[in-house]
Amino acid sequence: MRDAPRDEPDEELSVTPPKKWAAGIPAVTHALGYSLEETSVERTARTLLTINQVDGVDCPGCAWPDPSPGQRHRNEYCENGAKHINDEATLRRVTADFFRQHPISELARHSDLWLNQQGRLTEPMVKRPDSDHYEPISWRDALGLVSEELKSLGSPDEAAFYTSGRVSNEAAFVLQLFARAFGTNNLPDCSNMCHESSGFALHETLGTGKGTVSLHDLHHADLIFLVGQNPGTNHPRQLSALEEAKANGARIIAVNPLPEAGLLRFKNPQRPRGVIGRGVSIADRFLHIRGGGDLALFQALNRLLLEAEEERLGAVLDHEFIRANTSGFEEFAQHVRRISWDEIIAATGLDRAEIEAVRDEVLRHERVIVCWAMGVTQHKHGVATIREIVNFLMMRGNLGRAGTGACPVRGHSNVQGDRTMGIWEQMPDDFLDAIQREFGFDPPRAHGLDSVNTIRAMHEGRIKVFLGVAGNFVRAVPDSAVAEDAIRNCRLTAHISTKLNRSHTVCGRTALILPTLGRTERDIQQDGAQFVTVEDSSSEVHVSQGRLQPASTLLLSEVAILCRLARRTLDRRTPDIPWDEFESDYGTIRDRIANVIPGFHDFNRRVVRPGGIRLPNPVNEGVFPTPAGKALFTCNAWHMPEIPEGHLLLQTLRSHDQWNTIPYTENDRYRGVHGRRRVILVNPDDLTDLGLAGGERVDLVSVWEDGVDRRAEDFEVVSYPTTRGCAAAYYPETNVLLPLASVADISNQPTAKAMLVRLERTGTGSANGSSSHRR
Repeated sequence: MRDAPRDEPDEELSVTPPKKWAAGIPAVTHALGYSLEETSVERTARTLLTINQVDGVDCPGCAWPDPSPGQRHRNEYCENGAKHINDEATLRRVTADFFRQHPISELARHSDLWLNQQGRLTEPMVKRPDSDHYEPISWRDALGLVSEELKSLGSPDEAAFYTSGRVSNEAAFVLQLFARAFGTNNLPDCSNMCHESSGFALHETLGTGKGTVSLHDLHHADLIFLVGQNPGTNHPRQLSALEEAKANGARIIAVNPLPEAGLLRFKNPQRPRGVIGRGVSIADRFLHIRGGGDLALFQALNRLLLEAEEERLGAVLDHEFIRANTSGFEEFAQHVRRISWDEIIAATGLDRAEIEAVRDEVLRHERVIVCWAMGVTQHKHGVATIREIVNFLMMRGNLGRAGTGACPVRGHSNVQGDRTMGIWEQMPDDFLDAIQREFGFDPPRAHGLDSVNTIRAMHEGRIKVFLGVAGNFVRAVPDSAVAEDAIRNCRLTAHISTKLNRSHTVCGRTALILPTLGRTERDIQQDGAQFVTVEDSSSEVHVSQGRLQPASTLLLSEVAILCRLARRTLDRRTPDIPWDEFESDYGTIRDRIANVIPGFHDFNRRVVRPGGIRLPNPVNEGVFPTPAGKALFTCNAWHMPEIPEGHLLLQTLRSHDQWNTIPYTENDRYRGVHGRRRVILVNPDDLTDLGLAGGERVDLVSVWEDGVDRRAEDFEVVSYPTTRGCAAAYYPETNVLLPLASVADISNQPTAKAMLVRLERTGTGSANGSSSHRR
């Protein structure tokens, strides 16, 4: 299987040494440069002065929490946030004339970057059966087309309703209500690809799927682990929080196969030392771990802590916390003691002395936080790794106290809020019971389909209608060739979007583009100006309200589109759901959220207070709502992939100039890669072993048990200081390599950080020194 053909010429690749620090004046100049290319000086000023402010717009770029009101900088945003919000505020427009000039078959050959650069969508468009063009359609006819297809299905489970974390709480609540009133729990979402493993592990061990850490906790921790994450690119405002923690005396340990600039040093452009000084060293220790070795690392630390307790009885473990709040400790302890050091060293690629030095750091500090991201979750044993991190935190009582806790760092700005609102195919019965009480219908109880299983169902003809709200589904999911074939198998695909992306070029028999307001724009409904709310990674819910004139008079809000579609599809089947009221006044949605979801009482009044509200987390109240009523110690096994000679373990990642699936340029400034994205970063010693040199062109071929030849063609080799045996390349270009069946145990999350690949010189069709391993 091969990825999509490209008709855009490559720029010449230029490689410079990786940066050893992040942000500083270059971040400011790059942010302003990109912003002014997209929009005017006046619009740039309006967006940047309101982003992440109490009365402004929430940055769509990530879910990092904001400082308390009164403690926010006037420029409370990062380089990537500035680029992202002005990418949405662009003055470029995609009109009906554009679609008349560009058939879908041509658009499909363009890059993700080119598609995004065309600008904002301005009116509803339809691709009719057997047509190669989108053409204009009225809102009435577009929504009528979707509703008639939905009503013609043999079962509600023949439809899937996808959303990304850009969607507001109000739109997410309406979407899940519509899907369940229609009769299905098929609610795949972007969490299926990023933090599904976190949710499953935390639910099992602590009784809640959310992290337990606030910004205040980070500022006052003694020791912070950053595991499998790259804050300098993916959530740069975390660096400001880490800078404050360092000023308060914290130590930081980074665990990553790549030496990311943001983990090394941070030059805060809002402070003099970040402009003219050296900035702040972030990582006091940097463990260049083998990809997927994090479970073995934390088991090693846990074993060392048990041994330290035996030497200093009562001085290492928090026995009172363990006795009062946990179960399963003895079984866990027996399991960890059986892990051999040979296994640990092989899995981590670290020396025993390195791990023992980390143990010594732990013993010296009372308040410990572990942060992690997709470098942990996107492995076969991702759930087990997070369970082991929870074991580590519980041993010394690092849960529920100030300056301690578990911190999964989310990506999309409202990905956590969407889950809170019910966007999950496996919502528990207490949520469904509350929906039944509030709206007078019995929602379906059978679990629906996640993203991976939705692709399977489309491929098999079991999903016939696909509605996507925000996001870029086709580029977010694994096994690109299979996924695209599956989507084309649908009778109807419809996407509620702000900008053009690859998903609009991979169509069902009939396809719709339903253009929507961006978060930066004014939302005026029948009852006046509206605002929406979002939830960040720290469970804080706050207001977001745009200020810009909408990009087109034909745009509808996500809430309006969904309410009108629900009303037309459901007819009189749900008389207790006031779709008209919901569309006219979003406050009526928030009133119903308050009745359905714990923690949202008096929602409308409380959320408009400066800073909004923080939802309760039972762990921080000393409550663990597991079936046992206590936090659970677990026994976790790992199965590190064997890497045959001539192969590498590939992880996908995004460049610095990229937001999720959409690149903004061909550059990755911090890693020193300029002008080309089709590159693979390989340790220089591995290149020697493979008989390759930097600058050579290779095809990447993934190795999987099904024997299918998944190939990403024409990548340029870059010598890079990754961990031996581990390589890295950008997604979504490499999603074609990830088999649909390669998923994490329990969570079914795609394992994008653990693909076994071989490299073949482009055009040769033969493996470099590894022909015996070809399938």
